[in-house]
This record gives sequence, structure tokens and C-alpha cells, in this order.
Amino acid sequence: MPPEPKPISTFDPGLISRLRGRTGVLTPAEMGQADQAAMRRGRPGPELMRAAGRAVARAIIRHTARCRVLVLAGPGNNGGDGYVAARLLAQQGWPVRLAALAPPRAGSDAASAADLWHGPNVPFTPDEVRRSDIVVDAVFGAGLTRPVSTLVAETLGAAKRVVAVDVPSGVDGATGLTLGYAPAAELTVTFFRLKPGHLLLPGRDLCGRIELADIGIPDTVLDDVRPQAFANLPTLWRLPGLTAESHKYTRGHVTVVGGAEMTGAARLAAEASRRAGAGMVTIAARGAAETYRSDEPGLLVSQSDIAALLKDDRRKVWVCGPGLGPEDARAVFPALIAANRTVVGDADVFSAFAGQPDALRGAAVLTPHAGEFARVFSAPATDRLSAAREAAARTDAVVLLKGADTIIAAPDGRAAINLSAPPWLATAGAGDVLAGIIAGLLAQGMPAWEAAAAGAYLHGRAAELAGRGLVVEDLLPALVRARNASN
Repeated sequence: MPPEPKPISTFDPGLISRLRGRTGVLTPAEMGQADQAAMRRGRPGPELMRAAGRAVARAIIRHTARCRVLVLAGPGNNGGDGYVAARLLAQQGWPVRLAALAPPRAGSDAASAADLWHGPNVPFTPDEVRRSDIVVDAVFGAGLTRPVSTLVAETLGAAKRVVAVDVPSGVDGATGLTLGYAPAAELTVTFFRLKPGHLLLPGRDLCGRIELADIGIPDTVLDDVRPQAFANLPTLWRLPGLTAESHKYTRGHVTVVGGAEMTGAARLAAEASRRAGAGMVTIAARGAAETYRSDEPGLLVSQSDIAALLKDDRRKVWVCGPGLGPEDARAVFPALIAANRTVVGDADVFSAFAGQPDALRGAAVLTPHAGEFARVFSAPATDRLSAAREAAARTDAVVLLKGADTIIAAPDGRAAINLSAPPWLATAGAGDVLAGIIAGLLAQGMPAWEAAAAGAYLHGRAAELAGRGLVVEDLLPALVRARNASN
């Protein structure tokens, strides 16, 4: 088995614009249904294959200077796309050779494409790969369900540069997980809509630059195949707007429960709620009130008991957990749920209720990172997307599973995968800011799933705008710029 490949890229801000608002994400099975629906609408399989191969060839021509190309073709439709790309590149004068893992099934669309290839055929071996400048990986597509063989792994592992058709072979298109081995591509060309494996780690990193090509499948096929997963783009939600009649109470009141020791966490969440647009924000101080009062003058601080604060029906949205401590979280969180408040549960809430997922029922949004998620729900047995959906269904709350590939899952099965977060967002306090952003959007009337998705997007965009070297305080002013750019 070759050594593990080093990913080409971990963050591609241009992908958001290249998607052009195409938010739907299809599993490999759903993409097969979309192909069938397109054929019923007059787009035959050979025509789709020709368009896919043409898209791959054009992407390679745009991506790199003319060089020696080896197309590695599998026996299925992914290989058929490779045969088309090889033929079109050769017609443009590129030196192209083709190595077939196995011949296509007789009578298939891939077999028809193979019959039109009249260039040199070479053995499917690592030695042939080493004699090439670029390898086109058209061996297996996103629907692969078993580990790649040793021959395929060693052959792909010998490549200097890889361009993948659909996904790098060995990446599970449904989960982003690798099936034994997958090469790190510098470019991946896929078709019609992204798959979860393009956006979930490690698949996202192994894809390199992702180009989504239009191959003539009409958008109307989504009337037949309704996606339940989405790329988290601004077209998926609408930020709250203001009218001439708006005032601080119509913009909502957020209350952040503040602990006595780690005061910075609650302060960050509160300031993020303000900058996300909440009309009023109060810290309900469980101690250290003078520290909280020394903060921004527009931030309200109360030392009243939680029970007294809950008598004010205008205090609809609460943030519980950041810097609070597990003991206080065990006392406060159930009181907020019992009072039928809209609660964002974060941080110490997950320590307070470790191993007790049912205790979190009634929250609007839960925002664990991977360690906190495992503490409550146990570590995902297979993939993060399924685990987040199961947790959302179990708690009847929106679960935002934080990470470079943050997942926002709703109890009804909808899930958004965030693309906007750069690696430098991984800094202490960033999660507190995220919880505050979501609460601020909830206070203005956004539904829970949309507020969590918009919050994750704005959080990442603010980090991108703040730039490398970010510390958490840089997120707050950048958040306003991110919001203004997303309206």
C-alpha cells in the first residue's frame, strides 16, 4: 500500500462562488436517480457521458500546460468518462495514453466510448504512471462501496499529479471517508451537483480544487430527486431585514448565562449576538458581575435569579453553556427548557449531561465540537453526517457539529455542510462567538435550522475577512462586514 497522500488544499473560498447557488447535495444513489430522470427527459446516457468527458478535458486544458497524460479507466461509467476525455485531449494534440483496469461491460455506454478510443493502450501499472506528468483518475466513481485493490492503490499512489473524475478513487461519495486508499487530487471535476463526499473530510481535502460542471441535466430532475443535504450557501436562508417600524424589541432580546470564572466566554457570545443584530443582549451573571459590567457599554448585566428573569416573556432566546461550568449548567439548562425558552446549548452543557442525550431535548440548537459530541452521544461509528442527523432526531433539536466541515442537522433529516470556515478559525473562543451569532439570529425570528446554518456561514466568512493570524476578538468587527456582504 502506498503512503498516505498529502492533501493538496484544505480551504477553497472560490468554491462558494463556483457553485453559483447550487445548494443541493446528492448522494451517489440520488445522483443515479437524477441521471435516470434526465434520460426520461430526453438526455440519453451516451450524451451525458460525452458531456462529462468533455467537461473533464476542458478542465484539464484550463488547469495546466500541455503535458504527458495517462488516463486510468475503470470498467464503469466513470471509466467511460475517462475514455471520452482521453479522445478529446488527443484531438487537441495532447500526448495521451490509456490504461484500463478492466474492459467495460459489453453493450454499455462506457463500452461505446471505449470503442471510439484509438490511441495507445498501456498496462495498468505503477511504472506506466511514473512515465506520465498527469494521471486522470477515472477508475471508480463516488458510488464505490468496497476498499480499492492493492493494484489500484499502488498505481494511483505512483502519480505525480492527479485529476479526478467525480471523486478520487477510494473516496466514499456519501460520507467523504476513504475506502482503504485514495489519492490526493489537485483537481476534481464532478457533474450537476456536489456529493457529500466532496464536502466532508477527508474527502474534501483529497479532492483539491473542485469544479462542478453542467452536463445538460435539467434542474427539473430535482422535482423527482429531492435532496436532503445542502451546501451551506446564502441562497439556503435569508438573513433578517429591518423596516422603518423596527425597534430594539422587534429585533429580539438574547440572554447569555454568564459563569463566575471563565467570563470571557459569555462576553464573546453576548457581543456576537449584538453584532448579529439582536436588539438587546443581557448577561445573566452567576457571579463576577463587576467584570461583566466593565465590558461594552451597550451590554446589559443582571444579577437577578434565573427564575426572576424568566418572568419577562420578552427574554425568549437564551445561550446556556459558554464558561458556565457543568454544575451551573445542570441547574440552569433544565429551567430554561421548562420555561419553554429558545435555547442555544453549548460548551459546559455537554459536560453537564454527558451520556444523557435525552436531557438535551427541548433545546433549539446544540453546538458541540467532536469531543463534546462524543461525550453525550458517543463518537460517530461511521460518518459524521449520519451521526449528526441521528443526534438531531434523538434530541428534537438542530445539532451543529463543529469542525472544518461543520454539519448543521435538523430533526427532519435536512443537513447543511458548511464550506466557509478557513483553518485559522480554529482558535479559543470561536465556538462561543458562533453560539452568540446563532442566538442573535434566532432572536430576530429566523427558524432554528436556518439560523444555525446562517450562523456557521457568517462565522466562517468573518474569519476569512479577518485574515490569517486571527484571534477571537478579530471575529467580532469582521462579523458585521460578513453580514453586510451576505444580505
